[in-house]
Amino acid sequence: MALELEHLSIPEQFETVIRTEDRLKIRDFLDDQNISDVAQLVDAYPDYQGQIIANMSVHRAASVFKILDLSTQKSVIHDLPANTTASLLNELPADDRTDFLEELPSNVVRELIKLLDPDERKITLSLLGYPENSIGRLMTPDYVYVYPSNTIEEVFSTIRKFGKDSETINVIYVINEKGELLDDIRIREFILNPPDKKVSELMDERFIALHPDNDQETAAEVFKMNNRVALPVVSKSNKLLGIVTIDDILWVTAEEFSEDMQKMGGTAALNEPYLEIPILKLFKKRVVWLVVLFLGELLTASAMAFFEDEIKRAVVLALFVPLIISSGGNSGSQASTLIIQAMAVGEITLKDWWRVMRREITSGLLLGTVLGLIGFLRIFAWHSFAPEIYGAYWWQIGITVSITLVGVVLWGTLSGSMLPLLLKRFGADPAVSSAPFVATLVDVTGLIIYFSVAFAMLSGSLL
Repeated sequence: MALELEHLSIPEQFETVIRTEDRLKIRDFLDDQNISDVAQLVDAYPDYQGQIIANMSVHRAASVFKILDLSTQKSVIHDLPANTTASLLNELPADDRTDFLEELPSNVVRELIKLLDPDERKITLSLLGYPENSIGRLMTPDYVYVYPSNTIEEVFSTIRKFGKDSETINVIYVINEKGELLDDIRIREFILNPPDKKVSELMDERFIALHPDNDQETAAEVFKMNNRVALPVVSKSNKLLGIVTIDDILWVTAEEFSEDMQKMGGTAALNEPYLEIPILKLFKKRVVWLVVLFLGELLTASAMAFFEDEIKRAVVLALFVPLIISSGGNSGSQASTLIIQAMAVGEITLKDWWRVMRREITSGLLLGTVLGLIGFLRIFAWHSFAPEIYGAYWWQIGITVSITLVGVVLWGTLSGSMLPLLLKRFGADPAVSSAPFVATLVDVTGLIIYFSVAFAMLSGSLL
């Protein structure tokens, strides 16, 4: 059978094996594949999702399950019999199990928790008790700890005994009899020292720890700055509660990035794959911000109405309205995107607001001057070929447009850079000062700047 399948692709091999309905052959085939390949099979064959997971060894099934999309996980659980679901949930690492359960309705969570072993149920309920998006939801109690009095030989004995169930053995944690964290030591230190040496001789008592109430984004920054694969989580009294590993932080970072991109696009975070989210739910996610932005744009019409007399006396001014408001909106969107990204990676904090403002004032003036010169040259060129378009006052119109572009671009860069910091200061998500929001704000104010400059420059001539 194996020879017959060698020349086929993995999906073709799977189709051949699944048709045999021989559970032993199906299990052997699935257990021979890479975890990522099996996950792709689960996605590619929705009719066989439950069968694929059920026919794998429980350890490998859990490894596949935790890398599936949430919608696929829900579908798999729905297809599995209760006993298989119980085995799968009990096998999942506590942090991955908690991450899955917190996305389900409370009545479903209650039923699934009943399937857990007493110890796993206690751990899960404890993790679910921490605030959403906190480190407590990510931590796992599966780690290896030793005592200062242990020898390195005893440490390896402990690793052999408990390491299989640990999330990672790259770092070993040292605690005292009270459960307080004393140090974390990389495993290479144990490997490179003699077996009779004591743990206390390797300790320097310099370690970095997180607290369960810390924000997950804070943890991501700590991981980045300290180049760690795992970090301990301690209580206020320094009791070791669990650890957080880099793979969980990478998932969080990816989710946060997706949410920020969606918010910056002028919509609420979807929290589900685009093709899986129900159309009505997608509508609700998008309509609120769209209405807010629409109402904001209505102010543009109000601004135009306010300057209606000026527009009637100099219709030519209306020709440059799209140019003015788009330039301001584009500069604001640029600044907003740059500042939000810099805040996300920790390059900028609230205390840097003055430095940011000074840089954006300089940038706004330089950018506005460039666009202003281009705008003036455009009017000059058109006047040279068709003098009747702008008439005798073409140079005044050109200066008006140039000065307005400097002002609007400067205002756009200041608005786009300061809004994220202002929202952060009041505890809101900076990503909601998205490009559409900044563009709408600058559209309205840009018109006011434009017609105010026009009135000052053209009063007594065109106006």
